Parts: sequence; structure tokens; C-alpha cells
Amino acid sequence: MKALEGIRILDMTHVQSGPTCTQLLGWFGADVIKVERPGTGDATRGQLRDIPDVDSLYFTMLNHNKRSMTLNTKHEQGQDIFTRLIKTCDVLVENFAPGALDRMGFSWDRIQQINPRIIYASVKGFGPGPYEDCKVYENIAQCTGGGASTTGFDDGPPTVTGAQIGDSGTGLHLALGIVTALFQREKTGRGQRVECAMQDGVLNLCRVKLRDQQRLVHGPLTEYPQYPAGIFGEATPRSGNASGGGQPGSVVKCKGWEGDPNAYIYVIAQAAAFNGLARAIGREDWIDDPGWKKPSDRLDKLDEMFNEIEKWTKTKSKFEVMEVLNPLNVPCGPVLSMKELSEEPSLRASGTVVEVEHPTRGSYLSVGCPVKLSDSPVEVTRSPLLGEHTEDILKTVLCLDQTTIESAKSNGAL
Repeated sequence: MKALEGIRILDMTHVQSGPTCTQLLGWFGADVIKVERPGTGDATRGQLRDIPDVDSLYFTMLNHNKRSMTLNTKHEQGQDIFTRLIKTCDVLVENFAPGALDRMGFSWDRIQQINPRIIYASVKGFGPGPYEDCKVYENIAQCTGGGASTTGFDDGPPTVTGAQIGDSGTGLHLALGIVTALFQREKTGRGQRVECAMQDGVLNLCRVKLRDQQRLVHGPLTEYPQYPAGIFGEATPRSGNASGGGQPGSVVKCKGWEGDPNAYIYVIAQAAAFNGLARAIGREDWIDDPGWKKPSDRLDKLDEMFNEIEKWTKTKSKFEVMEVLNPLNVPCGPVLSMKELSEEPSLRASGTVVEVEHPTRGSYLSVGCPVKLSDSPVEVTRSPLLGEHTEDILKTVLCLDQTTIESAKSNGAL
């Protein structure tokens, strides 16, 4: 039995933030019914295509473990079918522009009247406030949630991260809100509204920078590269590749860096492992030197320290560095490219990277479920073709007869 088996999701989401959420619920066993516009479907089916006339990887990698039906919710008969779906589903998830469902005639009040037990979950750009009606995409969320202002180097512009913390990050937050609401429903018997703003989700992931904003009031941030010679302003600065956990860390070059943009490794000079690190790089003299002995003594020498570490790492591949430093309990990790990650056998074995067969585009790689449950193993199934399950859902979920279905088709409701 899957963890969410028996839970039915009415998936009105599109693009990335919402589909991330509903895919996760599908991985855990929920029956996810993705409702799409007839003829076109989710916009990402046709975006960033690498193969003509097939669903893009943008779509397929965000819509596994779902069923697709087409429905014209502006059509009277389509609205009747939508109402029936609300009655039979446990959760409705949407990431439309603010007020879109209300304008369709499905306010939260009406949805509650149709099904008092339903969880109505939404991704929005902003919570209540001056920007609540604004449209938001990934990079906007990163900029307005504190990610961009604290990412990059001090002498460069605000920078967005390659990780989709705005879209996918908010989808993960929303999934947690949904399962929490489902758990509470077991006690109360009532559904509830679940909302997650992208700005809020990004800020939650940037909490250590809000921590540092408050520390800054009491003096310079000694683990930041601006210390001791640089200038701190009124806001948490960009810290390059400095560690955010209070332990000095940096990206350093490895053998082959001249021709390989990812021949780098991140090394943390953790206090408990410092002596072993010093010996490994041939700087045993640091161990008994009063100027290097304590972590606080080393704070004004971090550039010198990592320059010395880099002299040593440049003589070895990033994996050879790992082989030396890991037994010494020195925290370190190679900069892995997407090519390296896609070919890593351990990620294939764990289901973190999966190969999926698709009827029109063939085999492709995707990210699998990052959460592993011992009693609810995940089997990643391919994304649905547009409207692939429309008739089956109408018959098995809504119990509509063939005459009604044909009528809906001919009238343009499907």
C-alpha cells in the first residue's frame, strides 16, 4: 500500500510550482487527475522542446504519476463536470493568477458548499500585502524572497541560483501543507484552505541570511569574506562561496581546472578536523603556530589558508581530494556537473535518477522522488499524453454514461 493511496487530487496546476507539488503527491500514491485545456494542455508541453511535436522534457519531468483529462471549464457542461470532480476529490490544487478560480465561479465558499471535506491548496506569488495581485515567476521569487540579494560575490550584481527554489521549493512547501491539512481532517472532518506564497517559500529557505541580518546589528560577520578588511553595510551582504554555517569554507581548484569548468571541490576547514587538513596539505607548521592554533586566530587568514589548500588540491583530481580528506573527517564535496550526476550509478540505484519510457519521445532521464519511505516505495511512471485518461476518468470516477460523454465531446466541453 502506498502512503497516500485512496487520496484523489484534482490538479489544476501548470508550469512548475504546482506540478512539483502534485507530482510529489502522486509519487506517494495519490490518484492525481490533471485537468488541462482541450487542444493545448499545460503550456510546458510545447516549451523548450528538444524533439519536434512531442511533449517537452519540461513537461514530462514535472508530471509523472498523473492522469490527464481535458476539460473546458468555461463551458456550461464543462463546469458541471468540474463540479462533479470537486465532489469526488480530496484535494484541489491550483497555481493560477490571483482570483482566476473565483472568476470561473468557484470561490472558496462555493467549493466548500460543494465538498466540505476538500482541501483547497494554492501557490501564489505573494501573500497579503501590496504585491498580492502581482504575477511571479522563478527568478522574481528569488529576487523578492532574499535569495538574489545574498547570492553572488560582493563586487557583482545580485544573482539567482540554478536550483529552482522559487517554483519547485514552493511546490514542496505546499505538498507539506496539503498532507498536514489531510491529517487534521482525520480529526475534524473538515477541509481547509492551504496557501503558499513563493516569496514566503524562498525566504524560508534563506533563513540563515535573516539570521545574519540580525547578527549584523551587533558587529561584523566574521565568517564572511568581507571580514576583516571589507566594509559591511546595513544589509546582509553577498558572501560568494563562503560557508553559511559558521565554519570557514570555500570552492578551490583541482587538477584539470584549466579545461574543465567543474574541476573544483568545496572544502570546509572545520575546527575539529583542522589538524588533519593541515597535515594533508603539508602545512603541519600551522598546528602549533599561535597565530593559527584557534579558529578565532584563523579568521583574518582565511584567504591565505584557502590559497594554501588550493595549491595542494590543484595537484589532484576532485575525487582524489575526496579520497584523502574523507578519512580525516574533513567536510568536502566535489562540484558535480549535470552530466556526472546523470551518470552516477549510486543515484540510479537509489531511484534519485530514473530512466523513463515514453510512447512518443522514447527513453529519457528524470529526477526521481528525493524522499524515501521504507513502507511506501516509489515507482515513477511516465507523464500522461494530453487527455489520455479523459474518458476513463469520466466513466470510473464520475460514473458518466457513454451518451453523456459523447454529448460533452460534441458540445466542446471536453
